[in-house]
Amino acid sequence: MTLDCFFAENNKVAVAFSGGVDSAYLLYAALKAGADATAYYVKSAFQPQFEYDDAVTIAESIGAKLRVIDIDVLSSPVIVQNPKDRCYYCKKMIMGAIRKAADEDGYPLIIDGTNASDDISDRPGVRALEEYGVRSPLRECSITKAEVRTRSNDAGLFTWNKPAYACLATRIPSGETIDAGKLDATEKAERFLASLGFSDFRIRMSEDKARIQINKEQFALMIENRVLVVDTLKKLYRAVLLDLEARDD
Repeated sequence: MTLDCFFAENNKVAVAFSGGVDSAYLLYAALKAGADATAYYVKSAFQPQFEYDDAVTIAESIGAKLRVIDIDVLSSPVIVQNPKDRCYYCKKMIMGAIRKAADEDGYPLIIDGTNASDDISDRPGVRALEEYGVRSPLRECSITKAEVRTRSNDAGLFTWNKPAYACLATRIPSGETIDAGKLDATEKAERFLASLGFSDFRIRMSEDKARIQINKEQFALMIENRVLVVDTLKKLYRAVLLDLEARDD
């Protein structure tokens, strides 16, 4: 099946939209195929500001309708407790909010950007997608992440080379309570590293310590900025550590 065939059969869809490479291309493809599609962005404490900004920008650039839904993930005791399957409960809250909004807007089907390269066996959130009947056209049409990037580049989407991004809650180890302060520290710290030119990195938090994970090409940049990074991040964390196992190894 091709995406055009999918949207010919499903021409009225609600797109679960993050502003990342996959959902951006999916939204573009739906509109290009002539489908009636609206993007639904769920805004919470787990999403940094740049993700919201990117979602707004890409939706505007392709002329898509965008509905922003605010949810309070920290109001859920099980999410705050941060069990190993926290992603399931979070995704269930997100999809529940999208389902409610899509019903109000008259969209019978929700689709998401899961692609053929994603290992769904290790993603607790997939169970929530199944419970809400969410379909994944990229996966159903055997379109890989690499192909999504190529097609996005061909389409002129600025997201084509955007690094994969996982929500802020993933920086806090399973079993460690999530709160607004930890999420805020993570967002500030990662925004600071990005301002220095780092990309595709993570700052993991554990017991008030920051563990920085970068790719091997950026170790020299880290050494060059070591003092500044330590001085800045120690305003947010008790200690600052560099993980010597590169992210791309």
